[in-house]
Amino acid sequence: MVRLNVTRVGFLMGVSLLLAAIIYFFAANWGGLARADKILVSAGIIVLFYGVSFLFSKMKLMLGHHSFLSAVFLVAGCISFGAAVALLNQIYNSHADTYELFLVWSVPALLFSFITRYNPFYILTYVLVHLTLWQYFFPTSLAVNHSEERLLVIGGLFASINLILFLVTNANWIKSMPLKIASFVILNVTLLSMTAIFQNEWYDLAANAVSVAFIAAFFYYLIRIRLDKILLTLNALAASAYAVIRYLELMSDNASTSFFVMGLVFVAVLLTANVLFFRYLNKLGGGDEGQDGTDGQQEEKRSAVVGKIISTIVTVIGVLIGSSSLIGLVFMASGSENPENTLYALALLFVIPAILVPRLNPAIRYTVLTIGYAAGMVSIAWMDNALLSIIFMAVSAFGWFRLNGRAQHFFIYTLMNVNAAIILFQLFESVRHAPSFIVFILTAINTLVYAGQHLLSEGPMRRHISENGLFFMLLFLLWLTFMEDIFPHSGVWFSVINFAAVTALAFLFVRRGAALESAVSLTFWFVYIAFKYYDLLWTLMHKSITLALLGIFFITVTYIYAFRTRARISESEEGFKPFLRKSAVWIAIVIVLQLGYIAYHAATSEALLSGGTQVKLKIEPLDPRSLLQGDYVRLNYSISTPPSLDAEMKEHPVTGRIKVVLRQGDDGLYVFDRLYTKGETLTDKEVVINGTFNGWQSIYYGIETYFVPEGTGLETERNARYAYVRVGKNGDAILEKLAAE
Repeated sequence: MVRLNVTRVGFLMGVSLLLAAIIYFFAANWGGLARADKILVSAGIIVLFYGVSFLFSKMKLMLGHHSFLSAVFLVAGCISFGAAVALLNQIYNSHADTYELFLVWSVPALLFSFITRYNPFYILTYVLVHLTLWQYFFPTSLAVNHSEERLLVIGGLFASINLILFLVTNANWIKSMPLKIASFVILNVTLLSMTAIFQNEWYDLAANAVSVAFIAAFFYYLIRIRLDKILLTLNALAASAYAVIRYLELMSDNASTSFFVMGLVFVAVLLTANVLFFRYLNKLGGGDEGQDGTDGQQEEKRSAVVGKIISTIVTVIGVLIGSSSLIGLVFMASGSENPENTLYALALLFVIPAILVPRLNPAIRYTVLTIGYAAGMVSIAWMDNALLSIIFMAVSAFGWFRLNGRAQHFFIYTLMNVNAAIILFQLFESVRHAPSFIVFILTAINTLVYAGQHLLSEGPMRRHISENGLFFMLLFLLWLTFMEDIFPHSGVWFSVINFAAVTALAFLFVRRGAALESAVSLTFWFVYIAFKYYDLLWTLMHKSITLALLGIFFITVTYIYAFRTRARISESEEGFKPFLRKSAVWIAIVIVLQLGYIAYHAATSEALLSGGTQVKLKIEPLDPRSLLQGDYVRLNYSISTPPSLDAEMKEHPVTGRIKVVLRQGDDGLYVFDRLYTKGETLTDKEVVINGTFNGWQSIYYGIETYFVPEGTGLETERNARYAYVRVGKNGDAILEKLAAE
């Protein structure tokens, strides 16, 4: 099993690096390839991934590993199809991150989900469908004004989709725990978001009623019908979030000394009620002697889980309301008389007794302790006194050793790192490159903490120190790769060290079977690969070549390792089914559909470019960036907000899709003339173009994005003044080029 996990990690890393290399290459928008060459390359990469998947599915040697590789390359082929669709939109200057991109991409992902029943396809489909809906309603490159009625419908749509998906996965019609948890979380996030966005009282009341009803219904279901600790904890957090949102709304409308006092009183009453509730439950504990033994054990287990959930709710609500009330009260009462000093003193009065008195009810103890820590962090960040900050750090360290529990240790260790950062900033604020220097010191400190845990004897304390030190060592090491250079080319060295260290640790922990440490290391590995997209250390082209070579290296070395260790794992032991053997025809149909779409999109776009009417328009460019498609220039046309638009809309009140008549002026520029009426006759100098009215007195034509090679956006923005557009007979348009004249 250890060898299996090591090889899986190696193969997964290698394929991930190859996919990142492909995305970076396409996003670089390299000018060395013509349009047709880029399309052929993208189609060739898709065929290559699917071909490799098919090849591995046919291999009999190392059956388990080859089945895994076949499945991974099948997923990679679907992801590369999405990159190819993004490339098509880049080549023909469609909107950046348009919903059509994710919609088209989601279709094969959905089909593969039905065919293979493979979790990665489920998750990919889930993400793509949500991106499709989000980009449709809230497009990145367009400004859209939604009424509250429409926002209610949009929120209802997201909530309904996730509710249905949760019910389907909960009934095991689709067996996917990640999908079940994701749908549950997004359902609650959607409902909670809707409780805070409406000005209309009826909509706000309805949104709050629905959110409360769902939280209550889930509590009943997850406690009485089907006990699920993970979902119950998430539901408790949703209940806590709801209470805090309502409190913040009240605070924004009624901020005063009396309000904050009432907030603290509320927290005290809440904690007291929590203690009395559990005392009452303990008194009832002896009344079940007549119950069947199994039923009694189940009821006891359910009661224990419910008790932890209630404590979680009480603690989260108490901490957030209590800390904001305490801080607000101090600032209100102190006025301009150094409120940070008062807050510091109160923080110590909260923290020290909570640390020294372990017999307190856990909910009360941790609530008071966390309120004190929150107040202390605010006070030491506010004042410029390194000595007081060091004292508070000592108190926090003392608390770390006095408290027990993984969550408690991680929380206090996090605060200690924040405290250390404040101290270092207070001491070295005037030092050159102070932020980079501070992050470097924090990296070194956490590295020493992680290394020093080996000097301790085995036990929970050592394990928690190891986990905390590892997490923050990797966090600050990653952060360091984004900071300005401390010494010449330090960013390069830190990037290399980070990649090598995280890769080595991932394999080390996987080999040892350390699940938590493996998950942390792999998470930071993937985060590093993803975030280096925005790092200006190298160009995307250089990153693409580097990542491709690393990907090939990882796959090759891992394959040699698997072969030499003779790790032959059966399908039943390994858990993978050779998808391409049992569903080859259906998978082949999906692949052909993908390639057919690429060919159709390219053919229709080329036909429009060659046969459409050329239109010259005046523009005003901007310079943003798309994650999948690279740098682009966002264009605002003179025909987008014409002065006569208001009058036209009053005469022809329409929304959504419209047709606009453009008229060529004496200077050769086309300008907005009128909205097109079906059946009217056009002159030789007029052309009809399709557009969308967004409700904010602007029209979008689908030609507002022009993709450029990496790093040339600002130059294009400075020089480009006119756009040349091809308009077809049906009104569709493609942006052909930008020019200064």
